[in-house]
Parts: sequence; C-alpha cells; structure tokens
Amino acid sequence: MMTTNDTHRTEWSLPVRDDLPRDTLQVQLEVYQETVLLRGFEGDRTWVRTVSADEIANVFTRHLGFASGLLPENALWWSQGETGQVVALWRPPQVWPVALQREAFQPPARLRIPMPGLVFVCSPARAPWVYAALERPTDTGQQLYRAPAFNVFRDGRTCPGSHRFPEAVGRIPESFFSLTGDTRERSKKHPDNLQALWEELDGQADYPVEDLVPQCTVGRVMAVSEGRRDYY
Repeated sequence: MMTTNDTHRTEWSLPVRDDLPRDTLQVQLEVYQETVLLRGFEGDRTWVRTVSADEIANVFTRHLGFASGLLPENALWWSQGETGQVVALWRPPQVWPVALQREAFQPPARLRIPMPGLVFVCSPARAPWVYAALERPTDTGQQLYRAPAFNVFRDGRTCPGSHRFPEAVGRIPESFFSLTGDTRERSKKHPDNLQALWEELDGQADYPVEDLVPQCTVGRVMAVSEGRRDYY
C-alpha cells in the first residue's frame, strides 16, 4: 500500500555535527495492541504493510546462531523458551527411591515406588514440569498423563519449595522425588489419596498404567514450553 500521508513519520538524526549529513529514516515499526505495522519511506511516498511478530523475529535472528550443545541422554526436544533454555527428558518406566513425609518434624518414610514413563521439561536450576507417558513420545499428538507424584500440580508444574535443582538439566529428574505439593486426581483408584496409592505400590515392580489420568498431548506441552499459546 502506497500513501503520501506522513502524519506518523518520525525523524531521527545523529547528534548535531556540522560535518555530518542528516540521517534519513527508511522504515519504522509500529506495534499496536492488535497488529504490527511496518512503514517505509521512499522520497515523498510512504508504504505500509501488516507484519507478524514471527516475521520481525526472523529478521532480527537470521544472522544469529542457536545451538543446544551436547544434550543429555534421552533428550526429547530442545527449545529457547520465554525463560531461557528448555530441554525435555525421557525416563522409562522404573522403580524410583522416594521420600514421603507422612508427619511434620518426623523423618520421611523411604519407599521404592514403580513409576510409568515420565517426561521432564527442564530448565537449568529450576523446578521441572512433569508428565507421565505410556511410551517414549514420538509424535506431537501422543497422549500424556498426570504424573502420579505428590510434587506435581494440575498443569504439570512442580513447586521446588526449599529444594535446589541442579544447573545440569540431565540431573534434574533424579533430584525430583523429594518434594510435596498438590495430590488430587493423580490416580483413578485413589483420586483423593495419593499416599494410599504409593503405599500400595511400595515394593512392586511395575506401575498399573491403566490407573493413569489423561492430561494433554505432547504438542501442547511443547507449545507451552516454547511460550506459545496458539496450540489447542
């Protein structure tokens, strides 16, 4: 679109010096509540077009290099999210040593609990997001489930409390089973009593996957970890 209306034109120049010519404005970016406009100036004419945030980001990052470095074993994906580096890790079904704080000011009970496969979405030194899976994810439409653990909230977030997670994301899953948090709707058999489920599972070899509660898809988790809100 071409126009001669330069009402919104903004002039910029270098600091005043007699030996420097005035710097000529070529384009300007206008960010409104519902749209982003790119306005260009060619002599007495002005052109305007609508642009997307992705287009702007691509222009500014096309000459930047992004690399993950060496990823931990069983890494599922890597992304640069709103809060920095994000690495999703897979842990296959296994028996985990866990600490269960049954009573305040008393030593925690030490249990050995079989868990289904788990997906940990990790950032350095931060509490992970955790989900259960029937198998290692290979497709964005694959179903994920609520992790049957005390320290996972309804949306998959975990609260670290006073626990300090390591900077190395590959070590975060193994430092996970020692927290407390929301415990409802983690189990079909024990929807309001996760402790009963854990005590029932203590010492067993396999987790009853038919007891898992569905939560969301792999694609949804990937979108959230990247800061996107357009995936449904």
